[in-house]
Amino acid sequence: MTSRIEMTMDIACGASYLAWDRLRRALARARAKGGEAEVVFHPFQIAPDAPDDPARAEPLEEVHKRVFGPSAGESTARMTALGAREGVVYDYGKAVLANTFEAHRLIRVAAAQGRAEEMADRLFRAYFADGLNLADNDTLRKLAAEVGVAWTDDGAEETRAELELVRTSGIRGVPISKINGRTLSGAQSEETFYGEIS
Repeated sequence: MTSRIEMTMDIACGASYLAWDRLRRALARARAKGGEAEVVFHPFQIAPDAPDDPARAEPLEEVHKRVFGPSAGESTARMTALGAREGVVYDYGKAVLANTFEAHRLIRVAAAQGRAEEMADRLFRAYFADGLNLADNDTLRKLAAEVGVAWTDDGAEETRAELELVRTSGIRGVPISKINGRTLSGAQSEETFYGEIS
């Protein structure tokens, strides 16, 4: 049986990155044993009003301080330490807040070419580890080329429609993973994901 995994997430969400990395490792283990799985990504934007003009991108740390107050640094420090224990790099000092719409559209384009997982993984690393501006189409074109995705401008209307569908479904936070019909919220452990897949 092929496992069906639907993951609702945002590239700009630290918990989504952690959940994806754990799921990615669980998938690798299951596939190494002959298991099959199909992964579908659903878009969500935690900051839909973030600038889509690359020139207006802001340092993520500054945005966090403004929105969450002085304690924002404690939260990002915890996430950075947690990621480090699992090999996931969070560099909040380098990251920039940018609108993730085009990144989600690119994942849709990659999915049509059978490379959604690789594209999502590269986009997460680009955002959190490399400090790249994901509202910049030149940057996205380079990232697409890195993972072998042929660039196209298609998919904007479909991405908008899916974002609206997710919004009207009542989802208010991510990540949410649906595995073979069972819904899991948050960054579940690798073992939990593996148990659901295998």
